[in-house]
Amino acid sequence: MKQAADTKARILEAGLQVFSARGYRGGTTKEIAARAGVAEVTLFRHFSTKEKLFQEILGSFSFLPMLRQMLLELEGKDYRDSLLIMALRFFEFLAERKNLVRIIHTEIYRSDRINRTFSNFINEAFGTLAAYFRAMQRQAGLREFRPEAAARVFMGMLISNFIIEEFLGGRKTRRERTQIVEELVDIFVKGTGNRR
Repeated sequence: MKQAADTKARILEAGLQVFSARGYRGGTTKEIAARAGVAEVTLFRHFSTKEKLFQEILGSFSFLPMLRQMLLELEGKDYRDSLLIMALRFFEFLAERKNLVRIIHTEIYRSDRINRTFSNFINEAFGTLAAYFRAMQRQAGLREFRPEAAARVFMGMLISNFIIEEFLGGRKTRRERTQIVEELVDIFVKGTGNRR
C-alpha cells in the first residue's frame, strides 16, 4: 500500500514538472512515466487518462490545502497581519508554480472538463476564504459585506497583480513585491475593516 502511494506521489510530481515545462498538450505520459521511474502502464494503473492525471495534479498542488492549514495557524491573530501572511504566501505559491499557472490559464479555454475541475478548486478556495471572513465579521466586528464577494476580491487582486508582474513584464524585486502586497492588503482592510 505504501509503495503504491509512493509511486502515485512520484507520478504526480513528475507530471507537475513535465506539464510545467511542456504544457498539457506537449507533456506526454511516456515522458512523465520515465521521469517518475515507472513504466507507462503503471502510470495508467494509477490514472486512467492523461486528463485525470492533470486533474489530480491540480488538486494536489493547488493553494487550497495550504490555505486551510494557514487558516488554522492564523486563528486568533490580528486581521491585517493574517491577511498579509495569506497574501504573501499565496503570491509565493503562484511564483513557484508560474509555469503551471500559465498552462492552466491556457488549458481552461481548451477543455471543458479541465475548466470545470479548475473552477471547482477555485470555488472551494473562495468558499474557504469566505468562511474566514464570515468568522472575522463575528469575532472582530468587521463591517457588513458579502464574504463571498470579499473572497473573490482578495484573491482576484493578488492574481491580477501576479499576472501583471510575471506575464506582462512588470517584474519587481522581492522587496518591491512585498511592499505592493502590503499596500493591497491595507486597501482591502480599510474596505472591510471594523465598523468603528
